Amino acid sequence: MDDHEVVRRGLLAFLDSEPHIDVVGQAEGATQALDLIASMESEGRLPDVIVTDLQMAPIDGIELTRRIRALYDDIEVVALTSFAEQERANAALQAGASGYVLKDSDADDVAAAVRATHRGELQIDSELTSRELDVLRLAASGKPNKEIATELAISERTARTHVSRILRKLHLSSRTQAALWAVREGLVEVEREPH
Repeated sequence: MDDHEVVRRGLLAFLDSEPHIDVVGQAEGATQALDLIASMESEGRLPDVIVTDLQMAPIDGIELTRRIRALYDDIEVVALTSFAEQERANAALQAGASGYVLKDSDADDVAAAVRATHRGELQIDSELTSRELDVLRLAASGKPNKEIATELAISERTARTHVSRILRKLHLSSRTQAALWAVREGLVEVEREPH
């Protein structure tokens, strides 16, 4: 439900081609979305997950999320947002969205969010690229930049740049905080000491 038709069509085509995801409808805006959901309900075929853009008018994605969650207990919502809209993303979560994904994410990330939401998992885009996630996993497991660079076949300087960018994006000030964040998000396993 993105009012940008090209984006919507591209995303729909991708999601529809994904295994275990069936696209059952699309709408140009919130009003059309609510009408579509109501008609689907009357046919006894409500969707499990709705993907909505937060930037819509006159009714935005936050209000749409609020209305969907008030009317339909069983429908989960994934919000599409831009990097600059952190407050709106948080507002969408407060309105009942199960998660959000950045608009510049890979289509794979959107599909992963839909699947995670359907499984009942909270999906919050960490705002990190897949390469940054790779760097974070390695950094969180205690590897210095030199080893990260070797393992990912990048320069040490690039590894250092990735670490700085990760800290900035996650609003953290140290590698230790990043490691704790990665453990909390389930990106790295904590090895338990044998008793």
